[in-house]
Amino acid sequence: MPLLFAFLLAILTIIAFFSREQFGKKPRGQRLSAIQQSPNYRNGSFQNLHDTPSLTDGGTTWAILKEFLFKKKVAMRPKSIIPSVKTDLKQLDSQQNVLIWFGHSSYFLQIDGKRILVDPVLSGSASPLPGGTQSFKGTDIYTPDDFPEIDYLFISHDHWDHLDYKTIKKIKPKIKKVITGLGMGEHLEYWGYDKEFIIEKDWNETIELDKGFTVHTTPARHFSGRGFTRNKALWLSFVLKTPSMNIFLGGDSGYDTHFAEIGKQFGPFDLAILENGQYDHRWKHIHMLPDEILTAAKELRAKRVLPVHSSKFVLSTHPWKEPLERISQNNVAENLNVITPMIGEVVNLKDPNQKFSKWWEAV
Repeated sequence: MPLLFAFLLAILTIIAFFSREQFGKKPRGQRLSAIQQSPNYRNGSFQNLHDTPSLTDGGTTWAILKEFLFKKKVAMRPKSIIPSVKTDLKQLDSQQNVLIWFGHSSYFLQIDGKRILVDPVLSGSASPLPGGTQSFKGTDIYTPDDFPEIDYLFISHDHWDHLDYKTIKKIKPKIKKVITGLGMGEHLEYWGYDKEFIIEKDWNETIELDKGFTVHTTPARHFSGRGFTRNKALWLSFVLKTPSMNIFLGGDSGYDTHFAEIGKQFGPFDLAILENGQYDHRWKHIHMLPDEILTAAKELRAKRVLPVHSSKFVLSTHPWKEPLERISQNNVAENLNVITPMIGEVVNLKDPNQKFSKWWEAV
């Protein structure tokens, strides 16, 4: 009897944990009906353009977990504080066209008078577990209180390192409009966002946001889900066209044919923001490997490249600075305009000759 009681208590505890608000909600009602009409939704879930196994090369979830927990760690976290510069976002000249990176895949854009925020994760964690996936020291210099009003919030998908419950809840009063994928609005409405302010789109759709501001929703090769259920909401990338610039917001994506197709249809790009980090050959279809990032940038016809998805969280087993080291090494032969700002450093979007230090070398 005591064993049965303990078992039932454990089950109830697990159910209670996964019922917490931060896990969001699966699409339902009219939203689910709209999703079911998508050509990218089949057999009860969203699908990638091409077959995309989560694990390859004989990888198993248990083997990866065992390696992550027990294998000797090789510089997976920095030994000292990550350097940063805290730019006052509220005092930026409205005529400046700038980008500010916050580490990992979170960044702020001010372009042609509009303020844009992408995948903000500012709570210090990328996990639902207490104390799980903690950010590196020095990377959390910004909070939602530091932001001005945001014209457009872009959310690429619902993983914990891109859709942060605490940040999204706290920054809500400052958000005028959200642009995201089909199904994502169920999370946001559950967390208090007005349905009228949420734009949910499929791949290959066009949104006219304002005079001169157009968004094309484009594919990515990834997956979604905040718990055990996967692919009920859509992951995507974005082409952002403003009165003076053309920018690719890459989200998370493994390498595939979509980069060349997007480059052909919408390029060239003044800037391509591409994931660079948290990779492994065993999940090479859902995160790009270091040798693929510059290839994708060339196919997009990018004049400038910002590598993101690194320098804040440990989500793979490679050394923390390896993504920046390898893209710098690979770019010696390619000679693309790869920019590597510190967290909080101002990137002048109109100055292609702006130089950045290899700040990670001193950490």
